[in-house]
Parts: sequence; C-alpha cells; structure tokens
Amino acid sequence: MIAQLLVDSVVAASYIALGVVGLSMVYNILNFPSFAQGDLIASGAYLALAVMAVAGLIGAVANLGFGWTLILALICAAVLNAVLALAIDRAVFRRLRAKNASRISLIMASFGVSLMLRHVIVVFAGQDPHFYTFAIQPALRFWGIRIAMNELIVVVVTLALVLGLHVFLTRTRLGKSMRAVAENPSLARVNGIDVDRVIRASWIIGTVMATVAGVTLGLTVQLHPGMGFELLLPMFAALIVGGMTSVYGALLGALMIGIAEGLTVEYVGAEYRQAAAFVLIILVLLFRPHGLAGEKA
Repeated sequence: MIAQLLVDSVVAASYIALGVVGLSMVYNILNFPSFAQGDLIASGAYLALAVMAVAGLIGAVANLGFGWTLILALICAAVLNAVLALAIDRAVFRRLRAKNASRISLIMASFGVSLMLRHVIVVFAGQDPHFYTFAIQPALRFWGIRIAMNELIVVVVTLALVLGLHVFLTRTRLGKSMRAVAENPSLARVNGIDVDRVIRASWIIGTVMATVAGVTLGLTVQLHPGMGFELLLPMFAALIVGGMTSVYGALLGALMIGIAEGLTVEYVGAEYRQAAAFVLIILVLLFRPHGLAGEKA
C-alpha cells in the first residue's frame, strides 16, 4: 500500500534528517564533511544505554515502549556526547585548523575519529546487539495504515527539533552568527563575531541531534556499534541531494532519500536499498549540480 510505504519512508527519513543536520553544520562552518558524525549517533545511543544501566530498570510511560528512565538518559547522553564532541574537536580538529590543514587532512582525521569511536564502543559494550526495552510496541491503525507509537514519537520529535532549529537560526543572535560564519568566516570575524564560539555551538547542536537520532533509532530497532556508520551513506546522500550549503536543503534531501529507499525496498528489493541513494544523487546533480537548495561555493 502506497500510504503505508510513505509513512514508513517518513519514519526512516526522520533518522537521516536528525543526523544530517550536524553533518551540514560541520560542512558549512568548518568546511569539511565529517565521517565522525555517524559514529556520534552510535555513541549517543550507547551513552543513553549506559545511563539507563546506572539508573536502574526502565519503567513504562503510558502505553509507550519506553519510560522516564530513557527520557532522562537521553538528556544525560546528549550532554555527555556533546562534551565528547567538543573534546574531539579540541584534541584533533582545532589543532589541524590552527595549522591550516587541508580539507582532505580534516576528512581523513574525521575518518580516524570515526573508527576510534566505533572500536571504543566495541571494547566497552561488545559487538552483540542491545535493546532499550523488550516490550511489544503498541501501534496505531487508521485508514489501513499502521504506525508504532514509538515511530510516531520519532516523527513528532524530529519535526519539533527541526522547527526549533529554524527558529534558532533565524531569530537568535547566535543563530544569525552561525549563518554569517557559514557564509564568510573571515568577514564574520572582522565584524566581531566569535568564530570559536560558533564552532562550539555547531558541534553541540549537531551532536545533540545525532544523540536523539541514535536513541530513537535504538528505540525502534536495536543498538549495535555500526548503527551510526550504516546511516552515514544516506546522510551524505541527503546532504548532496539537498545541497551542501543549505541545512534546509539537507532536510529535504533526507526526506527524498527516505522515500527513495522505501520505494526501492518495496518494488525492487532490500539489497538494492543503498543503490537508490546513488541513483537519486546522479539524477539530481544532472539537473541541479549544486543540489536542490544549494548555492555555488
């Protein structure tokens, strides 16, 4: 059923959208695509699991498959993951920026950070999958469409965060500063904008979004060390399709990638799901070389 397929695709696109926000911010403000963004999704999910383990057993909230413990764990994990991202930036990327390292050096460094994070997760949590809860997820049914309550929560949370991000970027002083730095870092610095503060804010916002993506993904499926890396290709595809220079374009790209993958799984086969992302990239770039909402660099 097309309607059910679209609903499932929107849910899948929600995870991509949350992850691609951080990817887009790092690219536009630091001028390189970070491979570490995918594994920050996984680290956020596992940090929430660790907080839950310390806090005790999970309890149900209403009829949802998660409880207050997970909600508090998400908040704690977002803070801890943001601190981790800032520490990584200070230890690695900041030093490279100070030495005027090339973009390829930054990209390779991010790839190294990605591998490091994944293997740290394996060391502490093992390679076996983990779950936040084993409770059967209740589902809503209307007009022949089925959506689990947890999946509905994912979509609602994504919409709320995207709306909040829009308000932040357009209405707050820091948000406007971030847009100015993304447009022209040198000119922004000359005009008195604290570029280092903007960089820290971009890491924090992107990592918080990544943590929410990791926790919501773990809530609906399972946790494993490669969960963030598996989202990396759809995230890059969304960034390219939507436009490398536009956060809003990246969100549009996430929706398109989610729908394209859903249609491919339904009508072609699950093994060709990732190929759909490449096909969509090629089709879009043939007509819009800078992406749907991108501008010339």
